[in-house]
Amino acid sequence: MLAVSIRAPRGLIGAVFAAFWLACLALAQDFGLDPEMLAAVEKKYGAPAKQRLLDWQQLIASGRDLSEDEKMRRVNDFFNQNVEFVDDIALWHKTDYWATPTEFLVKGAGDCEDYSIAKYFTLVEMGVSDSKLRITYVKALELNQAHMVLTYFESPRAEPLVLDNLKTAILPASKRRDLQPVYSFNGTGLWLAKSKGSGQRVGGSDRISLWTELKDRMMEPPL
Repeated sequence: MLAVSIRAPRGLIGAVFAAFWLACLALAQDFGLDPEMLAAVEKKYGAPAKQRLLDWQQLIASGRDLSEDEKMRRVNDFFNQNVEFVDDIALWHKTDYWATPTEFLVKGAGDCEDYSIAKYFTLVEMGVSDSKLRITYVKALELNQAHMVLTYFESPRAEPLVLDNLKTAILPASKRRDLQPVYSFNGTGLWLAKSKGSGQRVGGSDRISLWTELKDRMMEPPL
């Protein structure tokens, strides 16, 4: 699953990610959602899709002053409770597709990668440092299949907490022996997993082709 594709010089990674981030979270800024875009979402996907976007904006706006533990709880619950799990083949007619947060919300459906990506960007917008968050590819041992979760490191040497759509309680990694970490990434880095700690950094997250494709789509209109 770790597809490698270098598409930009490393010196450009920060600028590319900054532009990506602004495009991704434009909907969640204090000025509110664009009425024309909301009307188009409602027409194409229905009133529940529009409401999910409004609820997402409210989640971000009302949560910026909370503790990081409470931010994680609210974000984890929001996506786990408001979006249905559907495989990529059924939803997108592709074997593997990483949806943007807006695609995820307007569809009201997605798979484990989509939950993890949406939680990651929402928490960063709520003020959690990107350096504390990793989108983490694991093997779900009980299911014997690939899976993805979001992990949170209070400090670089801290045991990570796991935000998951399978087991919805936020638990430390030591309590999730059903998950075997493989690699993790965020907006700037890519790490190979270790049994303990944050893992060995092996480069920038632009090496993951699906992540790069996601960033490219974030520059486009959501509809």
